[in-house]
Amino acid sequence: MLYLSDQLGDVEMTARLAKRRNHHRVRTVLPVCLENATAIMRDLSTSGAYFWINATHAIGETVTFSVRFQTSAGGGTVWTCRGNVVRTELRDSDIGVAVKIIETTVEPMPQRF
Repeated sequence: MLYLSDQLGDVEMTARLAKRRNHHRVRTVLPVCLENATAIMRDLSTSGAYFWINATHAIGETVTFSVRFQTSAGGGTVWTCRGNVVRTELRDSDIGVAVKIIETTVEPMPQRF
């Protein structure tokens, strides 16, 4: 087993799962906006995402979420993703949700007035 440590606590991941991944994952801590909730992103790749949330989602459920990537110059992009829940994990009062992304749109971040 591999044990990874991040700002959100220890995360256990099997070596088999890590080898199955086809895309590089970026470890991050970003707010995520879902349809009726907010979450904290733990990692993201072009094919999947993992975030902590205090709401339940069923395996197979389709979810839509948005993540904002802001540049130091004040601009940025908003990624809106749709995907299927493939795994959930309970940790204290939060639930880890793994999503296989099936569609992504990227738009410029709206200008602030």
